[in-house]
Amino acid sequence: MESITVTSPEATMAIGAKLGQLVQPGDLILLDGDLGAGKTTFTKGLAKSLGIPNNVKSPTFTLIREYHQGRLPLYHMDVYRLEDGGAEDLGLDEYFDGDGVSVVEWSQFIADLLPATYLRIAISRDTDADDQRVMTFKPIGEHYQRLVDQLKE
Repeated sequence: MESITVTSPEATMAIGAKLGQLVQPGDLILLDGDLGAGKTTFTKGLAKSLGIPNNVKSPTFTLIREYHQGRLPLYHMDVYRLEDGGAEDLGLDEYFDGDGVSVVEWSQFIADLLPATYLRIAISRDTDADDQRVMTFKPIGEHYQRLVDQLKE
């Protein structure tokens, strides 16, 4: 497991942007962290490096936002509201097996619907420094291990 400490939203976006240059169709990125940890900020960086000009917003109320203007489609999901179920009706596997990159916030609420391989990124606040975040990368599967190795370079 690899960890990176960032000290600004711009640094969080920069890591997202670097990952965005490496992702391929069908990649699944899970973002875990408390409210305000930087999940959507990370996704904004990833989207920007895919060439998506839109302002990426948290899809809390829509559950899924689709962006098709970049190098790859981006499927940005916030499944926080599915804490009590209902995810099985969304056809998430069509996104996960699709031609784009899926980024899922609050993935613990759909844990039983996730495929066998993915990259989980946990973002946590430093209790002593409000502007610091620790990003911990946990790749599940060889492809995602290679992604993390490339990210470290």
